[in-house]
Amino acid sequence: MSETWNLGLKLLIITAVAALALSFTNYLTEGPIEEQRIQANMEARLAVLSYAKDFEELGIDDSFTGGDYIMELYRGIDEGNKTVGYTFKVLAKGFGGDMEVIIGIDNEGSIDGVRIGNHAETPGLGAKAADEEFVEQFGGKSIDKPIQVKKTENLDDNEIQALTGATITSEAVSDAVNLVMNYYNQILSDRGADN
Repeated sequence: MSETWNLGLKLLIITAVAALALSFTNYLTEGPIEEQRIQANMEARLAVLSYAKDFEELGIDDSFTGGDYIMELYRGIDEGNKTVGYTFKVLAKGFGGDMEVIIGIDNEGSIDGVRIGNHAETPGLGAKAADEEFVEQFGGKSIDKPIQVKKTENLDDNEIQALTGATITSEAVSDAVNLVMNYYNQILSDRGADN
């Protein structure tokens, strides 16, 4: 019996030391990891609203239908603290699950940029949504008409070409952009450039 207690005590000590070491490591790395996350989010906002100098976080209007998919909303400002546009982080439902879509809309009523954040889309297919070739299709599009996904190459002003073999992912990104366009038109467009 004493041998069993002896072995149990040794295992208890080993697991306690391991847990303590993991806790200490987590404590040491928590700050730098958070700083990297903040920096990555800032770089994503700058990528979709490049002429903003800083960003101010805004709350999501609860009255907007579909607003629960909007994770973040920032007002982009210039040196004079004037609004140059807005950036959104939207949680979209792609083929592989949730995907983050970061979208910038300028005060001229057009999409300034789109970037894909964390996602679990299929490598070589849906993961191509993060490629410049795909997301650049959204740049400069007016927010007056919803974006539509087409499989053909002959596109109208409000259309983008779907990724080959990844129509669901293409539509998920387009739906996220359309959601943000609706939010902007319904909630933000009356704020003007000086707010």
